[in-house]
Amino acid sequence: MLTGQIDHPLFGQFVNDLTAISAGSVFFGAITYIGNAPNFMVRSIAEETKVTMPSFLGYMLWSGAILIPLFVTMTFVFFE
Repeated sequence: MLTGQIDHPLFGQFVNDLTAISAGSVFFGAITYIGNAPNFMVRSIAEETKVTMPSFLGYMLWSGAILIPLFVTMTFVFFE
C-alpha cells in the first residue's frame, strides 16, 4: 500500500490517516519526556547545587505554554 501501486477508493484516506498518525507521534512524543527519570536526575543534581527547579506541575505548565502553540502551528503548516 505504501508504494502507491494499489488502486483503491480509500487509498487517499489511508495516506492521510498514516500521515496524521506519524506526525502526531513525532510532535506529541516531545511531551512524553516531561517528568521522566532523566529529568528527575537533572532536577536532583540541580537542587544539590542550590539551583531552583520548577515542580512537576511547573514543568507541565511550561511544556503546555510552549508546546501546544507549536503543535497547533505545525498542524496548520503540514495539514492545511
